[in-house]
Amino acid sequence: MLDAMGKRYGTLPSVLLNKADSFDLMVFDVAVTWEKYQHDKANKKVDQSMYDQQELQNLMDRVKGKSNK
Repeated sequence: MLDAMGKRYGTLPSVLLNKADSFDLMVFDVAVTWEKYQHDKANKKVDQSMYDQQELQNLMDRVKGKSNK
């Protein structure tokens, strides 16, 4: 991970070891995950089935007080 962060941010791994903290790791992880998602989306590899539209609608209705079970 230090190598990948070093390449991404143009710094030496030793500098990361001395100065980076867990927030830097979290930002790196989010950025890389977002890039992968965008790449997969562009190549039509995003699994849309993980979001069941009816289930999401039921959750929204419950939150708004319109329960339709």
